[in-house]
Amino acid sequence: MKWFGKKKKEDISPESETVTRGLLIFADTGTVMRAEQILKEENYDIKVVSPPARYRTGCDLCVEFPLVEEPGIIRILKKLRSAPIEVVPESSNRLRPQKLCTVKDFGEYIMVRAANMKITVDKTTKRIVNISGGGCPDVPYLAYEMVGKSVLKAPKPSAIGHTLCAYALNTAHEELIELLESK
Repeated sequence: MKWFGKKKKEDISPESETVTRGLLIFADTGTVMRAEQILKEENYDIKVVSPPARYRTGCDLCVEFPLVEEPGIIRILKKLRSAPIEVVPESSNRLRPQKLCTVKDFGEYIMVRAANMKITVDKTTKRIVNISGGGCPDVPYLAYEMVGKSVLKAPKPSAIGHTLCAYALNTAHEELIELLESK
């Protein structure tokens, strides 16, 4: 029996969706960070996101990219030995990346979380009041160098740290600056 009512979103099969973005799945986070740098230098419209659950094996990241650019992206990454282990369209099997950053407003303070790293700022003074999360050995050093300083004048975490936690904190730091500057 055929139903002629309006289709619900969950009734639409992935095949009927227009797929425009894909995910580059890598073996480790270091390769993701290298791929991001390479692709941004080549002016590709990419962003690092948290992979869907079925592709997570720990502190994983993946790269979201326009599918139409796949041949060029793969060619560049293979040439520079940073090729992904898998490429998947975002909507295949309803695969969607998760936002890497979340924002929580506490009134006087605002906190941005990227992966397991969190940075909290006093909205009035724009001073960093707390950095927490992660499990990398440089987290205490990052906090020591940044807490108490203006979010705009504190060192970039990517400039003083070299771990996944530093990368995640850098992402949160950039998001926080963007939020504060837009207000």
